[in-house]
Amino acid sequence: MLLHFTKMHGLGNDFMMVDLISQKARMRPEQIRRLADRHFGIGFDQLLTVEAPTTPEADFRYRIYNADGTEVENCGNGARCFAVFVRDRKLTSKHLIKVETAGGPLSLHVHDDGQVTVNMGIPQLTPEAIPFLAPARATSYPLDLNGQTLQLGVLSMGNPHAVLRVNRVDTAEVERLGPLLETHPRFPNKANIGFLQVDSRTQGRLRVFERGVGETLACGTGACAAMVSGCLQGWFDSAVELQLLGGYLHLEWQGEGHPVMMTGPAKKVFEGQIYL
Repeated sequence: MLLHFTKMHGLGNDFMMVDLISQKARMRPEQIRRLADRHFGIGFDQLLTVEAPTTPEADFRYRIYNADGTEVENCGNGARCFAVFVRDRKLTSKHLIKVETAGGPLSLHVHDDGQVTVNMGIPQLTPEAIPFLAPARATSYPLDLNGQTLQLGVLSMGNPHAVLRVNRVDTAEVERLGPLLETHPRFPNKANIGFLQVDSRTQGRLRVFERGVGETLACGTGACAAMVSGCLQGWFDSAVELQLLGGYLHLEWQGEGHPVMMTGPAKKVFEGQIYL
């Protein structure tokens, strides 16, 4: 079958967007892996699909597949692209769009300047909700890794995250530590790993090793997790700008029980069609 798609990116975190309302397809893991190949396919960090909602409160169902074919719960950069995509496709004219995801509901607000604010939901901080194996909740957790003890902030933004503070992200051991921490046995569902450099109470830098993908130029949920972890440990104020490899995200969090608000860009790269 012929599948129409749009390639988009949020700060270099790139996506294949597929409208499964006006066209029908079943995305199998082996197909997704082939499409994600940057030499023989289209190339992307995640495949995002637009589907009809299953609840009356939502405008759409938003599904997210990593490059390895696994479905995941949430993607903040993808959510911004999703909002711009459904408006470009004339699937909605709303500026405030409500979507359901595997990680829970999201609200997306498209501004007139093209920036998108995403209500990323309330962070989950208890170990069983992340999930993370620990006897009790803590602000940070010691984790043993091949004889080395690392201190990590751990939480869920609809998907599991660990945040490691580093002196400089430029020299952080992302390639070595990322895959080891992602698959650490204390993370039953694996985890996304953030390497955070704190520059001031309102600014920081971040690199993220994404579960099932590897290091990406940006990660929205990873930025939210880093901001929340930084706030809980007294490093950040309630509004922070984080610089990722692909650009800047603005984040706001008023504390426990409140959602994280994330604002950033979303850009279309090209449209195309491919035979499955």
